[in-house]
Parts: sequence; structure tokens; C-alpha cells
Amino acid sequence: MKKYDYLIVGTGLFGSVFAQQAKAKGKKVLMIEKRDHIAGNVYTKQEHGIHVHKYGAHIFHTNNKKVWDYVNQFAEFNRFTNSPVANYKGELYSLPFNMYTFNKMWNVVTPEEAKQKIEEQRKEAGITQPKNLEEQAISLVGKDIYEKLIKGYTEKQWGRDCKDLPSFIIRRLPVRFTFDNNYFNALYQGIPMGGYTKMVANMIDGIEVRLNTDYLKEKEQLDQLAEKVIYTGPIDAYFDYQLDPLEYRSVRFEEEHLDIDNFQGNAAVNFTDRETPYTRIIEHKWFEFGKDDEGKDIPTTIISKEYSSEWKLGDEPYYPVNDEKNSEKYKQYKELADKEKNVIFGGRLAEYKYYDMDVVIAQALQVAKKELEN
Repeated sequence: MKKYDYLIVGTGLFGSVFAQQAKAKGKKVLMIEKRDHIAGNVYTKQEHGIHVHKYGAHIFHTNNKKVWDYVNQFAEFNRFTNSPVANYKGELYSLPFNMYTFNKMWNVVTPEEAKQKIEEQRKEAGITQPKNLEEQAISLVGKDIYEKLIKGYTEKQWGRDCKDLPSFIIRRLPVRFTFDNNYFNALYQGIPMGGYTKMVANMIDGIEVRLNTDYLKEKEQLDQLAEKVIYTGPIDAYFDYQLDPLEYRSVRFEEEHLDIDNFQGNAAVNFTDRETPYTRIIEHKWFEFGKDDEGKDIPTTIISKEYSSEWKLGDEPYYPVNDEKNSEKYKQYKELADKEKNVIFGGRLAEYKYYDMDVVIAQALQVAKKELEN
């Protein structure tokens, strides 16, 4: 008999949800984490009274009531609405693209005028069936908006020309012919009060966790401890990159603590010109309410500049490059994974797929249900 029913590799959302479900079913669980903290990339740390999103902005949004009810067991959510601003060489535009954006760009007033303008520019570009990201973007929002608000930002983010990127990357782009600045078309939205780390800590309360533990370096000994492994790390790393590494985009964050009470007046500002080296600036205090009333005596704010980069071994993997070559390679890794006895692969890195938080949670609940009901 082994000491634990499940060894869970990674304390991010997938691993933590599975752990919570397993414990609720009376299973013995050990969680291990390579980093020195729990919560994976949703980790938030309190600094100067501000919850700082250490691995980029995370705004919870979902239309899945089951997932919403689930997370509300572990945190109370505020009413934060994601309304980013685009800065193109000092010109400010509303995101998502909506009537405020169209009015500022073209001085149009009605939805009909905005649609006509987009259709004119699509016809001028001669696009019928979009073959790449550039053509898809122009057919959705016209050439002017593509040139100012999409092209530079996207090329910085992906490190590739928009003509060389697949159209599906931008197909979900929110475009609205209303005066609605809410980026996410989601019924439920917000940020956990007290931060994501507190939410995850509540989720895995009472479960044994070992930090600073690298599963792949100690695999042989750790595997002896449990009947089954839930692995949420990179799938290619699990197999020691035997088919070569999958490609990712990585992100570097430059955090600054400033002795002012307000740097940019919004949680997220995207810098859409090609020349500005960072893609966006996050001002963390604006994810919460009442922060504009605080710190009048001792003004303070914390910002993070985000720089996108090509991933290399040793970097933190963020966005999978789901092109044909990498998708084919992932399929081969998946075939290897399917042959692994007593190992379940789950989450963004193990499935080589960019997931929103609610989808990761839904997947983990589904996998746990299937596994724990057997």
C-alpha cells in the first residue's frame, strides 16, 4: 500500500481543483510544487496593501454557472469589469472595439456608419476568405483599426509578422456595435477579494503541500509515494523533450513601485505601436475598489510592464504556439502520454493549450468526477 492515493504535480488551478475534489471524496493527497509558493500563474502577492498579479493579469470570467458556484465556495468576488485602454502613440482608444473606438477612429456616430466603414475597408483590401491573421483582422474591423490597434501589438506578442500567423488567433476578438466597454462577454466576472492565492489556499486547505520540489528531478522517489499521479507541468518536459521541445511564447515582467497614487487610471493599458518595447502596463491597484481613496497621505502604486519573448529552455512557458508543426508534435507527445500507466495529464501545460481559468476549472472538475467515481 502506498502512502497517498494521489500525487499532484503543480498547485495551479487544475491541480488544486482536483486535489480539493479528491480530498472531499476521502482520498489521501500530496501536492508538490516546483516554485516557492502555491497557486501557479494566478499567484497574487500583497505588497504595500496592493494584491500584485505576479504572472500577469488574471480576471475571472465565465458563463458557466457550475464553475461560478464552485469558485464562490472559496472566495468572494468583487465586481471588477475588464475595460482595457489601447494607447497608440499617445492616442487612447476603448477596448474591446466598440462604438467609442469607431467614433474616435472615424468620427462615426451610428452602428450603421461603423459597419459601412469596415465593409468599405474590407472590400478595398480585396479580402473574401481570410487566409491569415492580418486578413482576418481587416475583415473584422477594417484597415485603420488593424494598422493602429492590432498589428504592432500582435507582432510584439507573437514575435511574428501578422501575415505569418493563423487567422484563428484573432477570430474571437470582441467587436461590438454598442457603447459597451466590457471586454468579456461573460455573465459572471470579477477578482477574488483577498487575491487568488487566498482562494487557492482555501481550496486546498488541509492538504499536504511540499514547495520547492521538482517532480522531474525526483520522479523515481516521488512516484513510489502514490497510487496515481496528476501531472500539470509541460508535457514535453515529462518525456525529457525526446521529440524536441514544443514552442511557446514567454513573458517577462518589470515591476515598479511608484510613490504616486495613480499612474495610468486603469488596470490595463495596451501599447499597440511596434516601437514601444512592452505590450502593456498593468496597474494592480485598479483590480480592486476603493484604492483611489487610499494612500492619500502616503501615495503608492505598483505597475508591471510586460515584454513578450520567444521561449527557450529555462524560461516560463506562457502561450503555446499552436501552429501546424507544434500541433503535430503535441499529438505525438499525447500518444506517449496515453501509454503512461497511472498518470493523468491535465491543464494548460500538460495539454499544450491556452485555457481561460474557468475552462481549466471545468476540465479539472470533469476529470475528477470521472476518476473519483470509478
